[in-house]
Amino acid sequence: MKSNKQPRFKPHKKKISIHYIIFVFALTFAVACSLEALTDILLSNLYFVLSFLILLAVILIGIVFDIIGVAATSADETPFHAMAADKVLGAKESLNLLKNAEKVSNICNDVIGDVCGIVSGGISAFIIAGIQFQQFSALSVWASVLLSGIVSALTVGGKAIGKFFAISNSNNIVFTVGKFRALCKFRSK
Repeated sequence: MKSNKQPRFKPHKKKISIHYIIFVFALTFAVACSLEALTDILLSNLYFVLSFLILLAVILIGIVFDIIGVAATSADETPFHAMAADKVLGAKESLNLLKNAEKVSNICNDVIGDVCGIVSGGISAFIIAGIQFQQFSALSVWASVLLSGIVSALTVGGKAIGKFFAISNSNNIVFTVGKFRALCKFRSK
């Protein structure tokens, strides 16, 4: 007679490091302040068209880092071990990303991705305030609603497409980031 019991999987027992939590808090604060200050400086001297381009760039940065974070959690380590044994450029760095996948995902998705979402909201508010300052009317209210909708749709839709792309191409994405990290190390020596 067969048992209808479902197998029980033991949870991974990883400790959460208080040092890592403090690091993430400090990193988030630094990234948010830096990105907000940079965009405020750039936007204060720019026309609306360039403000829109900066807004799109911030949204794109959030999507790209979300892709990297998802790819790090879904990639397979096996091919990178073989490449690292053959001393392929970027393989060792790719393995490092995969061994720290939860931290990479946290920093890419939560720290950088979420900060970009917050900053893009601030940029949208800046653009909307500029539109309403020039002429407050029903048209400016509709422009505000439309811009908020577009920014939200681009962010969420871009991340949805990015997640599909990241899962489908996770090894290639991780390897590309690993090669980039290896080249940055090489150039800094």
